[in-house]
Amino acid sequence: MDKNALQTNKVVRPPVVVVMGHVDHGKSTLLDYIRKSNVVAGEAGGITQSISAYEVSHKDENKVDRLITFLDTPGHEAFSNMRARGAYASDIAILVVSAEDSVKAQTIEAYNTIIESKTPYIVAINKIDRPNANIEKTKMDLVEKGIYLEGMGGDIPFVLISAKVGTGVNDLLDMILLVADMQTFTGDPKLNASGIIIEANREPKRGISATVVIKNGTLKSGMFVVAGTALVTTRIMENFNGVSIKEATFSSPIRLVGFESMPEVGSTFESFATKKEAEVYVNMIKEELLNNKSTKKDGEIMGKIIPLIVKTDVVGSMEALEKEISRLNNSEISYKIISFGVGAISESDLKMANANKETIIVGFNTKLDNGARDLNETLKVTVETFDIIYKLTDWLKVIIEERRPRVESVEVTGSLKILKIFGSTKDKQVVGGKVVQGRIVNGGIVRIMRRDFEIGRGKIVELQHNKIKAKEVLEESECGVQVETKMGIAPGDILEAFIVTIK
Repeated sequence: MDKNALQTNKVVRPPVVVVMGHVDHGKSTLLDYIRKSNVVAGEAGGITQSISAYEVSHKDENKVDRLITFLDTPGHEAFSNMRARGAYASDIAILVVSAEDSVKAQTIEAYNTIIESKTPYIVAINKIDRPNANIEKTKMDLVEKGIYLEGMGGDIPFVLISAKVGTGVNDLLDMILLVADMQTFTGDPKLNASGIIIEANREPKRGISATVVIKNGTLKSGMFVVAGTALVTTRIMENFNGVSIKEATFSSPIRLVGFESMPEVGSTFESFATKKEAEVYVNMIKEELLNNKSTKKDGEIMGKIIPLIVKTDVVGSMEALEKEISRLNNSEISYKIISFGVGAISESDLKMANANKETIIVGFNTKLDNGARDLNETLKVTVETFDIIYKLTDWLKVIIEERRPRVESVEVTGSLKILKIFGSTKDKQVVGGKVVQGRIVNGGIVRIMRRDFEIGRGKIVELQHNKIKAKEVLEESECGVQVETKMGIAPGDILEAFIVTIK
């Protein structure tokens, strides 16, 4: 095919933006103000946030409404997790710096992350309405740290804002669109969608769901999505307002419900028209993982990371602690020390930890100061202090075991094919069927399968064989079953009884 012909389907797509910076410099306030003032569908200030990303609408210099997607979790790990082909969740980063406090250590950490990812960025100097704001000092501090702003020897665009009252926020949105135009982010709507997982969780009633951002292509109802080795059909697809949709394209944030296993945050996804194509891709990924595992170098740490803040009484304790903590790390889970300091555990330590709920604070020969103790009544950060190193490491061993990723194994113990529906109430249905494999047990949990897809789950609350109540019914036998479920069961469905083993 002619190369030029391949380019004809490409169109300009909305930018995906992440906001980064120090925890106290106004990232969340900025995101809240933008969402309440500019969110699409005219629901300004009234939406209930359903997923951790959203779209806003803003008029460009030609008065044309254009979309911008914001990731609603500042510094989200999806931003820094590189996908296999070198792409990132966001296209543009906003580095927020307070005009009161100027450049802090977290500011530089965020800046380094942005530079490493080669993401275009804009500096937003926030809190310009505060009495102690010193804009010129903040600009000079940025330049001293190598962040060369426009008009000060560099070409980094910056905007003066007050996220609290909205001053300059429209200018910031203008600048985002200007940077997007300069970068020319494009996508092909005719391709099958691909993108990045930015959030994943397990819901009691709906199972495993994930928030994804589409970076290219179009996703339609009935397609199949693969993220790593996790597979889901797009039967339940919702936009950022939680509204069911049939189709989405770049750079939309959407929620997919019903994954077979938990997708990894920061991983990429691909989509396919048929389940067979998706399964072939999953098998290919599994084979790659096996190959990578077999070639993993000795001492290489992979798997889940637990952020750790360590405070000690003297500098000399740090090296010994760091060495002991590193010995706890393994291929499944490890500690990453994100901050080391001398002195009491302070409010700023707690606020830093609160930015990521996985973070733990440990103190060695030190305590929480009064302000930190009071603040933690609200924040509930995990904090412990010790005066003996082995007690500290023993406690960390317990935490690492509790948080170690578990492998969940599902074993089907019996299958019942539904032959007839006798009746139903709001949450119970009486059906007749035949056990086609294994056995069905009264009180057991079942998956409701329709054309090889799980559509819901239920519990067997009564079982009858030959019109007599039974504890179990074996293979090749017909029986009557009362199932407690909110999902409508139909003839031809399969009830799969199963047991879950976690190791």
